[in-house]
Order: sequence, then C-alpha cells, then structure tokens
Amino acid sequence: MKNRKLIIVALMLAMPLVARANLGAEEPSESKDPNWVDGKQAIEAKDWKRAVSSLSKAAAAEPLNADIQNWLGFAQRKQGNFDAAFAAYNQALKLNPSHRSAHEYIGEAYLMTGNLAKAEQHLAELQKLCSPIPCEESKDLQRAIDDYKKKKK
Repeated sequence: MKNRKLIIVALMLAMPLVARANLGAEEPSESKDPNWVDGKQAIEAKDWKRAVSSLSKAAAAEPLNADIQNWLGFAQRKQGNFDAAFAAYNQALKLNPSHRSAHEYIGEAYLMTGNLAKAEQHLAELQKLCSPIPCEESKDLQRAIDDYKKKKK
C-alpha cells in the first residue's frame, strides 16, 4: 500500500512534465523591431529580397533571436542563396537547438542541395523533439524526404 501511494505521488509530480512534452507550438521569441515586422510581412508577400534586407537588419539588432535567424534562412533559401540560408539556420539552431522550424527548413534546404543524409539527420532530431506526438514540422520534413526519394527512383 505504501509503494502504491509513492507511485501515485510520483505520477502526479511527473504529470506537468508529460503535459509539456509536445502539446503545443514552440514559444516564439517575437520581436518588436520594425525590421522584424517588415521582414515577416515581406515573407507573407513572397518578397524575398525585401525579407532578406529587413531580417538582416533585425538580426543585427537582435543577434540572439533564433526566430529571426530562422526566417532569414527561409528568405535566403527562397532566393536560392543556400550558403547564406545554411548559415542563418545553423545560427538559429546554435541559439536554440530545439527550434523545430529551423530543423524542418534546414532539412528542406539540404534536400534542395541533394544532401539526403543531412536532411534525415534533422528529421531524426525532429522526431526526438516531437515525441510522443508528431509535430507538423516533423510530418512536413518526412513528406519532403519521401517525395525526394520518389523523384530519385
């Protein structure tokens, strides 16, 4: 009976940890910087040149903001600037190794440059981060990898 009570108490204490496991979006590090706001608007408008310009300024103003780095990488990738995209994504992941979007987007960039092995490494990382419930980023990168493999056959 005493062991049963200890188990129940232990489970109750662990519940908040389990509840946080993967039941919501990652916490964005929103910025008030006007260049960040303009950069996001430029991304929505698919104005990649303006996005890169604004997000580069925002990144200079807030060098520790992983979200800005991630979106800068995204805009660079959309322009076909893969070296700059990889640099920004890697900086985002250095600042926040659990940044799910950065893992997804860098994985997609690796596919675009023909590096399936690196894309699969980022998928594996997403699968660890998105456990027990698969997240959208993991599902999206898995689909991209599956499509890539089908096209290679």
